[in-house]
Amino acid sequence: MNEEEMLDFVKALSHTDRLKIVGLLARKPLRAAEIAEAMNLPLQDVIKHMFHLEQGSIVLRSVEGVYSLDNDGLENLARHSFEGTRLAYIPDSMMKEDARKVLAGCLKADGSIIQIPAQPGRRRVILDYVLNAFEAGKVYKEREVNLLLARFHKDTASLRRYLIDEGLLARERDGSKYWRPG
Repeated sequence: MNEEEMLDFVKALSHTDRLKIVGLLARKPLRAAEIAEAMNLPLQDVIKHMFHLEQGSIVLRSVEGVYSLDNDGLENLARHSFEGTRLAYIPDSMMKEDARKVLAGCLKADGSIIQIPAQPGRRRVILDYVLNAFEAGKVYKEREVNLLLARFHKDTASLRRYLIDEGLLARERDGSKYWRPG
């Protein structure tokens, strides 16, 4: 999708009535008059909105004048516009081979953890990997720690506990502050 097509898409969705129309069409295809009635808008306004939505490849109009979502257009937008934008894990070239193998077996392509290993040695490799998300010398609130850990795995409490137990993260007794020691 080129820049002009992306701009048409953004313009098409830049009006609250158009977003509402998309919501209506997500339920079922409708004629312009049915949309106007459902939204209590003048038919002329709906026709103008439908023009923008067609230009943005969001809706299609059949020969009978029935509007529906342009699933192919939306899929094309999603596939081509956001392709390759998800972060991918790339192991450090200086990492030991055995650690690289553990990470390769425990991480998804985006760098999130498939499952926290039960074996202490393998778990330590994962914890060292996760620890890189924390800046040395910075103090974090528990909420910030959980947000960082959630990027890696949904079980933030276990990850946090393992990091503390291994001495990789330190915390105040009341849990109000966390930091990376040394």
